[in-house]
Amino acid sequence: MASSISQSIPGLGGLTSYQKFVREEGIGSISGLGVQDLKSVPLKPWPRRGGEGVYIDLDGTILQGEATIGQTNNAYICEILPGKNLIAQRQIFEELIFVLSGRGATTVWTKEGKKQTFEWQEGSLFSPPLNAWYQHFNGSGSKAARFLAVTNMPLIVNLFHNYDFIFNNEFIFTDRYGGEDDYFSGKGQAYPGRVWDTNFVADVYNFKLIEWKERGAGGATILFEIANNTMCAHISEFPAGTYKKAHRHGPGAHVIILSGHGYSLLWLEGGKKEKFDWQAGSVLVPPDRWFHQHFNTGKEPARYLALRWGSRKFSTAPEEEKLAKSVTLGGDQIEYQDEDEEIYALFKSECAKSGVQVNWPPNV
Repeated sequence: MASSISQSIPGLGGLTSYQKFVREEGIGSISGLGVQDLKSVPLKPWPRRGGEGVYIDLDGTILQGEATIGQTNNAYICEILPGKNLIAQRQIFEELIFVLSGRGATTVWTKEGKKQTFEWQEGSLFSPPLNAWYQHFNGSGSKAARFLAVTNMPLIVNLFHNYDFIFNNEFIFTDRYGGEDDYFSGKGQAYPGRVWDTNFVADVYNFKLIEWKERGAGGATILFEIANNTMCAHISEFPAGTYKKAHRHGPGAHVIILSGHGYSLLWLEGGKKEKFDWQAGSVLVPPDRWFHQHFNTGKEPARYLALRWGSRKFSTAPEEEKLAKSVTLGGDQIEYQDEDEEIYALFKSECAKSGVQVNWPPNV
């Protein structure tokens, strides 16, 4: 791998350093508002990783201003063939990994510490410590293992545009990982505000949530602080025949549907509403400062995992106090009584098509 990204490559004029890197990788990239089924997305051989993969660069990862400022994060899907392993690597960008299917193990180490290995399965969530060596292994000899990773690679590549610095850097972030024996044990620490600080979640499908009335719909949630990253995660769940209040925030929140069936509406204030239908295995990223609202028209609770910016421990852009505050009071949430009438009408219509009862009035 070259030490720096070429300043002049035929046919690549005007692309960012990250976009050039993706082109050079040769596995392709998916764009748009979302992806319908992460488990069935076609992949290509990925020589650098030793498996198969594809990049996911959705519209909602871009930070918008008076002019486009740039892409803040990305995602990729990677698959480990049966009985195989990926190539060991390290990098100075953060990475949140969610296992889509299969089972396996990951070994982590630094040049000054011993190797540690932990096992994972479908539904596991973890993050390789920043710039530590790590290697993924498929635990099955007959089935592939597939995972989705959300990273802040675009920021890092665009900022430094030097491969050696990013992928071959000797610096050890001891404040992130010191080789602790129980680092990947799954033990965590609860904090006020529905926060769970951990380095490994064994099963996001069944993790116990805490009631959170502020977003409506009788929902529950849990917020994850992971591996001392600036990126973090949360799980939310809401009952059948309900929908959550519309809200907006910054870019890059990858919303992965874990269960349920429904749709989301997404719109820039004063603009046209875009409808994205989803089911288990879908992912969407609401664009920067677009209102978005999630609707459960299925017959079971809808649960999703969001991999995103917004760590409370290492905040980069505080906005927490506005997320559940009404827009009429200067916040970023639209209360049920203030939403457009067409929203509830569409929801009733969609529930009727699915044979699902609307379980609560919109003014609750």
